[in-house]
Amino acid sequence: MTATTATDVAPTASPVAPALGGGRLPVRYVLLETKRQLRNVRAMVFTFAVPVVMLLVFGAAFGSQLDPATHLQYLVVTTLQMASYGAMMAALSQAFAIVNERSIGWNRQLRVTPLSGWGFLVSKVIAAMAFAGMSIVVTLLVAVFALHASLDVGHWAAAAFGIWCGVVPFALIAILIGQFAKPAFAQPLFMVVFMGLAILGGLWVPLSVMPAWMGDVAHLLPSYWLNRIGQMGAGATGTAGMLEPALVLTGWAVLLGAVIVWRYRRDAARQ
Repeated sequence: MTATTATDVAPTASPVAPALGGGRLPVRYVLLETKRQLRNVRAMVFTFAVPVVMLLVFGAAFGSQLDPATHLQYLVVTTLQMASYGAMMAALSQAFAIVNERSIGWNRQLRVTPLSGWGFLVSKVIAAMAFAGMSIVVTLLVAVFALHASLDVGHWAAAAFGIWCGVVPFALIAILIGQFAKPAFAQPLFMVVFMGLAILGGLWVPLSVMPAWMGDVAHLLPSYWLNRIGQMGAGATGTAGMLEPALVLTGWAVLLGAVIVWRYRRDAARQ
C-alpha cells in the first residue's frame, strides 16, 4: 500500500470509509480491529502460554501458604500477578501492529476517512481488551482447575473484572509506542517498557522482597496498580478497596488518551 495524502484521495474514496462514521463510534471498524487481533494465533499462544507456565512453576511452589501482606493464599497472589502480567502483555502487543500499520501507510489512509481521533483510540483499546480478557480467563481457569486455587466465585469475578478494566492504560501505552517508534526500534522499546513495568511493578517478584526504593518506584507505575486492583478484588487487606487503584489507573488512562488524540489530530492536520 502506498502512502496517500488528503489531496490525493477524498474521504469517501477510502475502502474503509463505509465502516467509519463521522462523530460516532465506528462499530464495524471496532469489530474489524478486534477480529484481526484475535486471528493472530502466534501472539495469542505466546501471550497465553507464558503467564500460565510461570503460574504452574511459581504457584505450585507455594501452595496454600498465606501471604502476610495481603492475607491471601500465595497461590492466589501468584495467579493475580500472572493474570495481570498476561493482560498487560496482550495489551502492549498492540504496539507492533500499529508500527506495521504506519510503515505501510495504513494510518494515512485512516486519517483521510471520517474516523476521529477518539474513534481510532477506542477501536484499539477494545481490541486490546478482548485479547487481554481471554488471557485473564485462561490464567484463572488454570489456577482453579489445575492448581486448585481457593477463592470464592465472587472474589474471582471481582479480581478478573478489575484487572480487565485496568488494562486500558497499557493499551494506550501500546498506541503511543506505535505512534512514535520507528520499525527498527519498536521491538527494543517494547521490551524495555514491558520488562520495566513487569519487574518494577511487582508482577514477577513480590515487592516485599525487593529493596525499599523499588517499592517507591512501583507506586508510580500503572503495573503496580493493575496488580493491586486484582488483589483488592480478591479480598486482600486494605482500607481503600478497589477505589484507590481504580482512580490511579483512570488517571493514567485519561492522560495517555489525551496525548494519543492530540498526536492523531496533529498528524491529520498535516495531511
